[in-house]
Amino acid sequence: MTKDGTTIIVGAGLAGLTAALELLDTGERIVLVDRDSPEAVGGLARLSFGGLFFANTPLQARHKITDSADAAFADWCRFGELTEGAEDALPRAWAQAYCADSAGLYHWLTGLGQKFMPVPLWVERDGNTVPRWHVCWGTGDGLVRTILRALEAHPGRDRLTIRYGIRVDGLSTSGGAVTGITGEDEATGTPVALDAARVVIATGGINGVDALIREHWHKDWQPAPPVILTGAHQYGDGTMHRAAAGAGAQVHRLDRNWNYAGGIHHWNPTKPNHGLSTVPARSALWVNGQGARIMPPMVSGFDTRDLFTQLCRQPAGYGWQVMNRKIALKELAVSGAEMNPAVRDHKMLSFAAQILFGNRWLYDTLTQNCVDVVVADDLPSLVNKMNALSVGGVEMREDTLRAALSAWDAEIAKGNGSSDPQMQALTTLRQWKADKLRLTRGVKVLDPKAGPLVAIRTFPIARKSLGGIVTDLASRVLTPQGDAIPGLYAVGEAAGFGGGNMNGIRGLEGTFLGGALYTARRLGAAAREGA
Repeated sequence: MTKDGTTIIVGAGLAGLTAALELLDTGERIVLVDRDSPEAVGGLARLSFGGLFFANTPLQARHKITDSADAAFADWCRFGELTEGAEDALPRAWAQAYCADSAGLYHWLTGLGQKFMPVPLWVERDGNTVPRWHVCWGTGDGLVRTILRALEAHPGRDRLTIRYGIRVDGLSTSGGAVTGITGEDEATGTPVALDAARVVIATGGINGVDALIREHWHKDWQPAPPVILTGAHQYGDGTMHRAAAGAGAQVHRLDRNWNYAGGIHHWNPTKPNHGLSTVPARSALWVNGQGARIMPPMVSGFDTRDLFTQLCRQPAGYGWQVMNRKIALKELAVSGAEMNPAVRDHKMLSFAAQILFGNRWLYDTLTQNCVDVVVADDLPSLVNKMNALSVGGVEMREDTLRAALSAWDAEIAKGNGSSDPQMQALTTLRQWKADKLRLTRGVKVLDPKAGPLVAIRTFPIARKSLGGIVTDLASRVLTPQGDAIPGLYAVGEAAGFGGGNMNGIRGLEGTFLGGALYTARRLGAAAREGA
């Protein structure tokens, strides 16, 4: 066994790439190994929409948004239900540090050339008291390219070796310290054993494997529904979580996950149960498989975890968003770089046209390709198509659905005079300019002039692991007793985005990509100081 690098980073996602960039500043030699192909460098971040959580930025100030690190931290702890007890000491410390440093993280990225959409978005409104979601121009794909450009331009680039197709399945130890990795070159079947002074785990979460998703399914969502889609990385299988635990690490709160209620099947799947996450139309009616309106009303943009919990409690654990073409064109979206090519490819005019006139490309793509999307000119025909897609023997009743839609249309007709919680939510959403542009007004679902009718079958979709490997503020992996394991570090989702669970039980959105960047930056800063 030879010493192939001072530092080995396992995983070439956003956290791993950023860790490599940071550690090049120390003068170390680095070997970055990844199981995937070179084309997939950047991991799941490259496929994301690219939203980042920042507080007190120039972009916020430009829109007269008053914010501060203290306000962000207060929102964070309240929404994530982080207590002041010892069990949440590390997550709180990470959250407080992130909020304090988030403006600096914004400036670091802009200094690398990263640009952002012109207006911050207001997501998770039950948590965020002001808009903080800064979306990368270019989506997550553009963010990864920004880090890659910085890596390639680094004067120490020749000290970085990247090896793809390497499956790492173990850690080497000696005298209580981690001294390297073991694995296999999957193309050749050749065993791989590398020694290093430092090993950094950057392999993401556990939600790429259905068995693990179900094993760690949170008690609030039991029983697990028959269909659970995944938008996580296919190699998010917990291998390095288990390896870290075997080396003495504390790994906890794997039942805390950030999942979504708007999952639909991908029509070109690259992994089992491959799903996409819709950003549900707010003026649509969300009903269960029998046609009854889900109450309290499900409206995206306020509390993602609550929506997910409600969906899991429905018969067979799924539901339907019912709308018409006019609503879908204006309001429906799908998260991720793939489904937002205008933003990904920097086509500002196309993006502006979609905001103003509706996203015809997305509407056509979904209605022509996705098995979960049905279209019909009348309600009886729509119900027949919905019943053809029923799960677990749940029957859609036309009379139940018609009553729900008619009642909702009556509330729409009342406008601002409605006391319906969903109508009140729409009024709240319209108060922020970015949301106002994406909402219809006064469009009844059953209005034939706004047709055809559209129904989207939605399933739970597993995404981010909020729990993970416990780390200190230098990204050193800790034992259950709180001692640092010499030579072992973890960053990004593998570390629960910091401290093993930086977000708590909920995230404010943007803290996931942000956590990937920030944990890697903390690692680099500590390494430069000799930690």
